[in-house]
Amino acid sequence: MQSINPFNNELLSDYQEMSSEEVNSIIDKTHKSWLSWKKTSFAFRSDLMLKAVAILRSKKKELSELITLEMGKLIVEAEGEVEKCAWVCEYYAEHAEAMLTDEPIITDGQKSMAIFQPIGLVLAVMPWNYPFWQVFRFAAPALMAGNAGLLKHASNVQGCALAIEKVFIEAGFPENIFSSLIIGSSKVEEVIANPKVRAVTLTGSEYAGSQVASAAGKYLKKSVLELGGSDPFIVLADADLDEAVRWGVKSRMLTSGQTCISAKRFIVVEEVAELFLSKMKDVMEKYVPGNPLDHTTTLAPLSKRDFVIEVHKQIENSVKIGAKCILGGQLEPTGCFYPPTLLMNVTREMPVFSEETFGPVVSMIVVKNEDEAIEVANDSLFGLGAAIWTNNLEKGEKIAREIEAGAIFINGLVKSDPRLPFGGIKNSGYGRELSDYGIKEFCNIKTIWIK
Repeated sequence: MQSINPFNNELLSDYQEMSSEEVNSIIDKTHKSWLSWKKTSFAFRSDLMLKAVAILRSKKKELSELITLEMGKLIVEAEGEVEKCAWVCEYYAEHAEAMLTDEPIITDGQKSMAIFQPIGLVLAVMPWNYPFWQVFRFAAPALMAGNAGLLKHASNVQGCALAIEKVFIEAGFPENIFSSLIIGSSKVEEVIANPKVRAVTLTGSEYAGSQVASAAGKYLKKSVLELGGSDPFIVLADADLDEAVRWGVKSRMLTSGQTCISAKRFIVVEEVAELFLSKMKDVMEKYVPGNPLDHTTTLAPLSKRDFVIEVHKQIENSVKIGAKCILGGQLEPTGCFYPPTLLMNVTREMPVFSEETFGPVVSMIVVKNEDEAIEVANDSLFGLGAAIWTNNLEKGEKIAREIEAGAIFINGLVKSDPRLPFGGIKNSGYGRELSDYGIKEFCNIKTIWIK
């Protein structure tokens, strides 16, 4: 396995894949640690988690640079990612005990209750686009609930995987209570099959999700999947267009468009479509490529050259059947940069409508009214997030209730937040992360009835 800087194609590190024997040894050690860990108090776990918070913040510069070097995102975004990891650790350190307090239930017994207990070892199969955040949003609630974590990270960010493991070790967590497995995707089913592993969570592609879900079903393991998205960004006639453009572009350009919940299908009512398009173009053409470690750079490379070619094919095939390219759309002969691209006249049969487009590409669809906007938004195999822009908040909430997605943000950027449940429907996956719903996903919700 190799870690390669996408900005300059420099080899950062080589990693040797672990053998099955090494993996099983780590699982055995993690299980042994968990048998003691599950009996610890919330106060004890909280103290360690807050120490992890302090380490993340004290090492933010070092960890942010590692993220940028391995997967290419802007250093300012990487710094924000590390800070967000500290926030989720802090949040669960402060609230996990209250979230998992016994719940009394009135029945025909003298005393009935639901209690929440850890289920054991949870395997996390995580992606490269948010190499710290995706892991910590799983790890913080899982560990605070009394579970143990096994991490199978993306092959190109193994340095981040080992750095995360080191954060927990330095914070004083028991050895092997959070362990990184340096393995390829071919060994994931083998880990899921291990009887000491009780659940699996994956953030990634539809294909990866289907493979993990199949293995989890085969071995009767609990699974949570957060997969792709083709999020609608609905702009109504009464929207504040400047704010909609500002946040729409920001949403699409985060991590150079390599974000599951970024706005992808911009659905705009016809009476403001021309003005909205003009404003979008003005903002998008100001992005300039450069070294992502430079705080003044505004456009980072994509994570791999393969991803650049894939995005360009989606655009080419859409243009062939009628999409009009207003900005960008050029493929450089080498490198991982792709220009901000703005497409109009997008229709449902085009790849940029029906597929997830993982790059800095805005696809604009013009509709007659809000009813058509809802219908177009829901005409997707995905259902992760959606944004609605309108100054009529009552109408915005009404539309939000009709959109088929796991999260709807009105007049704001779709984002993950420790306080809110996060996850999707349809081909975007199932289950929830974050909030009290997320921490309970990997708990045994046990009934106790007494008479």
